[in-house]
Amino acid sequence: MSESKTTTDHEEIREWAESREGRPSVIRTEGKGGVLRLDFGEKEEDFEEVEWDEFFKIFEESKLAFLYQEETKDGSTSRFNKFVER
Repeated sequence: MSESKTTTDHEEIREWAESREGRPSVIRTEGKGGVLRLDFGEKEEDFEEVEWDEFFKIFEESKLAFLYQEETKDGSTSRFNKFVER
């Protein structure tokens, strides 16, 4: 089972990320807050870690949805995720 799911539920997104040791992050840009990312493992140089409150403020202002996968095709835990327009 490797189908993707989409949600706008903040708690669902947070639980998915934290269960994979993901950290809410942003790549700063001009204008609206920045580009959202979840950072896993060693910190990515261009990513700025932010609090969940700021992360979800940008998420809502940008009218995004969270596309994600629970498991890979072989059944292991997936980190696949993407922020898409609602």
